[in-house]
Amino acid sequence: MDLRHRRTLSHGMIHSRRGVATTPDGRARVSEGQGGGSTVRRIQLGLRLRALRLAKGLSREEAGHPIRASESKISRMELGRVGFKERDVADLLTLYGVGDIDDRESMFTLLREANAPSWWQAFGDVDAWFQSYLDLERAAELIRAYEVQFVPGLLQTEAYARAVISIGYGEGASEEIERRVRLRMARTELLRQPDAPRMWVVLDEAVLRRSIGGRAVLREQIESLIEAAQMPNVQIQVLPFDAGGHAGAGGAFSILRFPYRELSDVVFLEHLTSGIYLDRPQDVDQYAEAIGRLFIEAVPLSRTDEILKHLRADLA
Repeated sequence: MDLRHRRTLSHGMIHSRRGVATTPDGRARVSEGQGGGSTVRRIQLGLRLRALRLAKGLSREEAGHPIRASESKISRMELGRVGFKERDVADLLTLYGVGDIDDRESMFTLLREANAPSWWQAFGDVDAWFQSYLDLERAAELIRAYEVQFVPGLLQTEAYARAVISIGYGEGASEEIERRVRLRMARTELLRQPDAPRMWVVLDEAVLRRSIGGRAVLREQIESLIEAAQMPNVQIQVLPFDAGGHAGAGGAFSILRFPYRELSDVVFLEHLTSGIYLDRPQDVDQYAEAIGRLFIEAVPLSRTDEILKHLRADLA
């Protein structure tokens, strides 16, 4: 993951429009970013409003009258596809019979978080298809991934990140490259936070032998992986060349799990100019099975340190 980012969103997949849809069981489905606010909080607030409306037995059209909104606006709110006005939420809560002060304040807190600028906005323009991933990554409690080309963005060193990002740019784009490097380095801080997610990644041996940025850059990156593998929330395995055919033959992918009941697991597939989110149960189950098999097919965790140090020695 983490090549050059553009604004194109792949079509023909289950997420080809902006915002959030819901699965038949009412859990959230994610698609293209909105350019402001927290994707996760918008999903949560929208789903809670939807649940309150359904519990009251009201249609979207009936819910729209008190706030002078159309049925389509109520739909967009419940799908997390728009920002929220406090007055609208207050009127809806009253309509839905939510009078308890603590319950209302809980919803207003969620609203403020939903409308607050996302952390990545400080770094300037971010491709729409990648905005949601940055919010989801920050909200995840578990990230499982298989990588075949590059070290995952959360584990990259600055020099390695600069070399990877530069692949997608020609000469004269140094300012844009540096902006994206700063964003990626800010992402790496996530794993060192008190409430950091757990990360379990399988790296194809090719990742560790491909000389991105030159031997010195790759050696520094491997040294960083050795340190990262000692972190309590990070697990790294290596899939050697001699493993032959394996469950990750279809390419790199990430699976994100969240500490919120209403959010389903999300599979993220990144391409050169786009990203795809999958969360249909049958898709997620297939990728979950694949990563489970990769954990078995890769060299055991107990040997990761030995392998990485051997590869580092080869680059001396």
